[in-house]
Amino acid sequence: MITAIAGVLVGHWTDTAARTGCTVVVLPPGTVASGEVRGGAPATREFALLDPLRTVANVDAVVLSGGSAFGLAAGDGAVRWLEEQGRGVPVVVSRVPIVVGMSLFDLAVGDPTVRPDADAGYQACVDANAGEVPLGLVGAGTGATIGKWRGWGAARPGGLVGALRRHDDLVVACLVAVNALGDPLDGSAPGVEVADLVSAGWLDGTSPAPFGNTTIGTIVTNATLTKSECHLVAQSAHDGLARSLAPVHTASDGDGFVAAATGTVHAGVAAVRELAATVVAAAVRSLG
Repeated sequence: MITAIAGVLVGHWTDTAARTGCTVVVLPPGTVASGEVRGGAPATREFALLDPLRTVANVDAVVLSGGSAFGLAAGDGAVRWLEEQGRGVPVVVSRVPIVVGMSLFDLAVGDPTVRPDADAGYQACVDANAGEVPLGLVGAGTGATIGKWRGWGAARPGGLVGALRRHDDLVVACLVAVNALGDPLDGSAPGVEVADLVSAGWLDGTSPAPFGNTTIGTIVTNATLTKSECHLVAQSAHDGLARSLAPVHTASDGDGFVAAATGTVHAGVAAVRELAATVVAAAVRSLG
């Protein structure tokens, strides 16, 4: 569980009837973070700030949500809750909470008029705790589906998955909402072949499911890393996704990862990167 890392809290807001929801990962003060998007259709909030060249290095929370771009509003609720806790970057007159958001497209599987909003994001923060994190069709994974590269008729449930690895005192964990165009790989299959794509109708260069996709997640480690090193860890998270999902990073996916370091253990970034790729691959493969 990602909450095994000291100071990390996770909360969900779930609407099972409308098949959507959001998940908030509240990070301890001083957490350094960066991220990377590799899909062609992202829905994100504050992602430009994660560039290692940008001034602010610390992030207070990551919000994963359904609802496509509408669901980014859940981040407003997280900002409101964090302000009440006195969190954020100190400025002249107050503190400004830094909340990074990523949304997936689940509007086609439930009630498209219901999306995670600011109240949903606030409630997820209120419920956030350091206990066991519910996984599956909950929070941001409530309306998630996978296997749509063959067309919508082949879609099956995706969901929220997670994994954790330790090496001595070093911990690397992930929480991923898998709503992919592709299918999980078991580690032995070669993946999707060109002939498979042709038979599924990709010959003209278009996807049979142009919307309804995106895998989003966060990697958290207790290592002490710079913002640039967190960016490298986010890249490795995408490597893990490529090991465990195919097709991946398509024009119809908005695949994105945020990598966050809480800074309590000294460890080389190379070790963290390898563990990041491993935990993401293990989490996604659990959908089998």
